[in-house]
Order: sequence, then structure tokens, then C-alpha cells
Amino acid sequence: MGPFIVIAVIVVLVLSLLFAGTTFKPLRFMGSLAAKLVIGGMFLFFLNAFGSSIGLHVPINVATASVAGILGIPGVLSLAAIQYWIV
Repeated sequence: MGPFIVIAVIVVLVLSLLFAGTTFKPLRFMGSLAAKLVIGGMFLFFLNAFGSSIGLHVPINVATASVAGILGIPGVLSLAAIQYWIV
């Protein structure tokens, strides 16, 4: 193997790793967002299960699950407060 072939192979490998790394970052972000959405839906399910004794029901949809998933427990509490006092 000549030095030109070795350098060309190294350059191709580095460029392919650079391009592959940039395509995985948005997919990782979307996967993380989907996982948070599912966790938010589970939070709302447990809120509805335990809140039924006091007449509290927050509908589970994409908007409420994303608020609960991204904000966590404070988001679930704010959704419960909005549902209990405003709606």
C-alpha cells in the first residue's frame, strides 16, 4: 500500500464518522423526547388513578403528556391545579 491510499482511507473514515455523528444527534434527541412523553403519560395515569377519590381527572393527550414529561412532577402538579381550580 502506498502512502496515498493509506491517507485516503483515513480521510474517508474520519469524514464518515463525522457525518454519522451528526445524524445520530437528532435521533437521540427525538428518542429522549419520546421517552419523556411516555413518562409524562404514566405520571398522568397515576394522577388519574389516585386523584379519582377527590374528583380530579386530567385528560391524557399529547399536550398534557409532553408538559408532564418535560417539566416532571411540577408539571403534573400544575396540570392538576389547572384542572382542579380553573376548568
